Amino acid sequence: MKGQGVADLIQAQVRAQRATLLLSSLTAAAVSMAAAALLGVSGWFLTGAALAGLAGPAAAQAFNYLVPSAVIRLLAILRTGLRYVERVSGHQAALDALAELRPELFRRTAAKAPEQLLAAASGEVSSRLVQDVDTVQSAFVRRSAPWAAVGGMAAGVALASVAGWPSALITLSAVLASLLLARFLGRRLADAAGRESQEALGRLKSQVSALEQAAPELRAYGAAGWAQGRVASRAAELDAARLRLARAAGWIAFAQLGVAGIAVAVILSVSPGSDPAATTLAVLAAIAAVEGAGAYAEAARQAGTVTAAVERLDSLGGAPDEIGRNLPSGHGLELNGRAVLASGHRLAIVGPSACGKTSLIERLMALRAARAGEWRAGGSDIVDLSPQSLRPFFAYAAQEPRFIGGTVRENLCLAAPPAADSDLWRALQDAGLAERFRAAQGLETRLADNARELSGGERRRLALARAYLKPAPWLVLDEPTEGLDEVIANKVIDNLERRLAATGQGLILITHRKDALRLVADVVRMGPAVVEPAEQVVC
Repeated sequence: MKGQGVADLIQAQVRAQRATLLLSSLTAAAVSMAAAALLGVSGWFLTGAALAGLAGPAAAQAFNYLVPSAVIRLLAILRTGLRYVERVSGHQAALDALAELRPELFRRTAAKAPEQLLAAASGEVSSRLVQDVDTVQSAFVRRSAPWAAVGGMAAGVALASVAGWPSALITLSAVLASLLLARFLGRRLADAAGRESQEALGRLKSQVSALEQAAPELRAYGAAGWAQGRVASRAAELDAARLRLARAAGWIAFAQLGVAGIAVAVILSVSPGSDPAATTLAVLAAIAAVEGAGAYAEAARQAGTVTAAVERLDSLGGAPDEIGRNLPSGHGLELNGRAVLASGHRLAIVGPSACGKTSLIERLMALRAARAGEWRAGGSDIVDLSPQSLRPFFAYAAQEPRFIGGTVRENLCLAAPPAADSDLWRALQDAGLAERFRAAQGLETRLADNARELSGGERRRLALARAYLKPAPWLVLDEPTEGLDEVIANKVIDNLERRLAATGQGLILITHRKDALRLVADVVRMGPAVVEPAEQVVC
């Protein structure tokens, strides 16, 4: 799937779901045909029965009620059954396609360049992966719309021909006019409104997500009203776009109604003296045929929304081919040609705030764009190595860790999916959190989005426990004891020292605490803009 745009991925899924989509399309055409036939035959039957009744008892007795009644019942059953098959098969194809599309789109998003990922708003990314993909789903469901229109047109023309070829020609012209008007009005009125609606919904969700993350500060500073105003402004943009889209839908429906009305009037005008039952059949067949084009009209109304969704998904970033070779077998690291770290080595990086310590290790792990000559791994400049080959060698506990909404077990198992309960508890014990969760629901303790109910120190220790679970050659810790009191910090440091001795992992540590330096053999001191030479620390 490399090198393909989202439209290409969608087409690939259309091909993969060809059989199910074909079933949906054929049944949609059959539904329209059955609906047109049901309406036309019902009208013919009621008109014929009424005329037979008015003609007297003899005509009423001679009129065949049984066959038309049976045909009407059969058509009603067919329409209902076929509609069920059409809806189930259409949605099945859409859901199966999205089951393949959504993970691929997520993978492509995660494969973006590090600087693009860091700059992306999480609310906007989430909005695109949810709402825009759902819009694509509706496009899958409506792929049967042209078939439904053709089926309704064929049935309508055939039934109208009972009243003569002029009625059939009028019905055909009405359906074609309805389709052309729907396409014209969809492009003229609905496309722009659909695009704006999709983009406005994305802006609203992104705004809500950003403000929700800052909710404590907003309450503390009395800025809740300001935040509500921002959300209301975004919501007003969305409402305005959706109102324009609804107006476009109204104009399309009005155009269809007008076409159907004109067709009925013309059929009646060319049928004076004709069989009233046949004329009724032709009139209702024309109405049903135009109505069968309604699904196509709805698809035309949503075309702009779907196009905008596909473009927004494309802008998440493609999944480029992996550039760079794999990391050689050696795990040794070298920083600026000075600090040479063999496997199992321990290094601390210290320096004033904002001097670039976190950025330095993020470049090592391909979480930011690498700089030539800064880090070497296995004898190779990391600029020449693929991120996918670098990242497995590092277990990382960030200064500002992130967590998913779910259980403690689910958050820990992000680092080691097959981890046993004993390993999970050992990691929590070493991070000083085991008793905290044993007092709750254990590993099944549920955490809110980003573990908001935990304190800052607890969140750092939970990230530390998660890093402990990844069997990587290097453990990279960014301020793991920040925000902890001295007793807990010393306990965490002691446990970490024992763990490193047992696993033989290397350690790259960013810290402001002098007591944590006893863990390492070397220290790199950073100034405001440069990395100073490594110095030996006597422990």
